[in-house]
Amino acid sequence: MHTLADHPISRRWPATNPDLLQLYSFPTPNGVKISIALEEMALPYEAHTVNISGDQLTPEFLALNPNNKIPAIIDPHGPDGHLLALWESGAILLYLADKSGKLMPKNPALRHTTVQWLLFQVGGLGPMIGQYGYFTKFAGKQIDDPRPKERFIVECKRLLSVLEQQLSQHEHVVCDEYTIADVAIFPWLRGARDAYNAGADFGMEEFTHTMRYLDRCLGRPAVQRGLLIPPRE
Repeated sequence: MHTLADHPISRRWPATNPDLLQLYSFPTPNGVKISIALEEMALPYEAHTVNISGDQLTPEFLALNPNNKIPAIIDPHGPDGHLLALWESGAILLYLADKSGKLMPKNPALRHTTVQWLLFQVGGLGPMIGQYGYFTKFAGKQIDDPRPKERFIVECKRLLSVLEQQLSQHEHVVCDEYTIADVAIFPWLRGARDAYNAGADFGMEEFTHTMRYLDRCLGRPAVQRGLLIPPRE
């Protein structure tokens, strides 16, 4: 597949400018990671709304991501000038950091630390908050057994305590440098507090450094733009 026009996803989400990086997403905590990163990095891109009530299961989207999850990208100017299709938010953040030279420390040790905290979100914080949301706001709330919800509350509080300890010593999660690790983490904190109303269950106000950190991140102009991209249809 040599051009964006050759890709099946173009049949459903045609590009206005096929020369730009294409983002296929929805404004969830995982989705806005990429729009925020693109805004922070000032990389030109075009965003397409993939409504997660069913668009992610269409043949066109599955041709891009067989795991049927947003976000996903196609970069018509990938490595060596070749088209690159990529999915999984952590992988996309790493790729964009390499492409732009931004939001990733130059120091090798700090680079590895950034990847460490990125994986902390991808493998822990995000999935645990997401499961809490399922059992409190979505279909899981119909389950009478309280143990699933309690299990995820305990684990989310534990993960928040890990983050709180780090942020008690640093302005951002990787020392004092704003990185893709922050871009991965704070949208999930926002989701827990604002979308899932988890403040009381998690005791979020007790994590004072973490809450101040969340407000600092949300105050960034690029973040404010990225949170609204792509628009909900």
